[in-house]
Amino acid sequence: MLVIELAEAVPAAVVKRLRGFLVGSSACFEEKRPGGYDLNVFADRLGAPDPGEVDGRRPFLVYAMGPGIGDEETFEAEHADGPDLEPLIGFSPTHAVDVIAGCNRPIDHLATALLTAAIMDVVGGVANAELLDDQVAVVDGLPGVLAMTDGPLPTVFGTAEFLRAWAAQPGFRLLKQSAARTCSAREKDTLSQEIESRSSVHLSLELLRSYVESVRGDHVSPVQPRTWETA
Repeated sequence: MLVIELAEAVPAAVVKRLRGFLVGSSACFEEKRPGGYDLNVFADRLGAPDPGEVDGRRPFLVYAMGPGIGDEETFEAEHADGPDLEPLIGFSPTHAVDVIAGCNRPIDHLATALLTAAIMDVVGGVANAELLDDQVAVVDGLPGVLAMTDGPLPTVFGTAEFLRAWAAQPGFRLLKQSAARTCSAREKDTLSQEIESRSSVHLSLELLRSYVESVRGDHVSPVQPRTWETA
């Protein structure tokens, strides 16, 4: 998952342009609400290389959130324990866009970064990505890096240019979110198996609901059977 931090709500006209971009980039698309989308994106249309035998249609949730647009509680939970971002990126976020991948293959890591960069081309904002310790040296000095934090879980903030430059690095992978912030490892493994078993699956909104539950507390309920929609 990647987060785009925003200084203000996304205007309706920009939400409309975002929707148009996602529709044109996706094999399957469902609008859950204005600014909230469930889709299977064509990874190659984002600039990702041919994934070989892996299906190039990758499942994602894309959700703009914050006051006036929806999922305000999720936005608040994501930012409740974080540092003051204004000294780092020049503003205190009032809204955000979450880009959540439904699978964990290398192509999904690339597609997440490239999809997030493409969304930033439309809505603006600053990308927020957590790092492993050995990734700090890799991203340090890349174009578009705006700020970095150290500590037990380093974080980098950057532009769309940064995300594309980072994604081009050999062995690129995003950090898996901890169970305290997203689904448990067991949930993610089960979810990936369910998604990979269908080539044109819509990623269930229940993934987002599981995510919301996880950021509200430490306990994550076991995975329940899901009903998938096919194109």
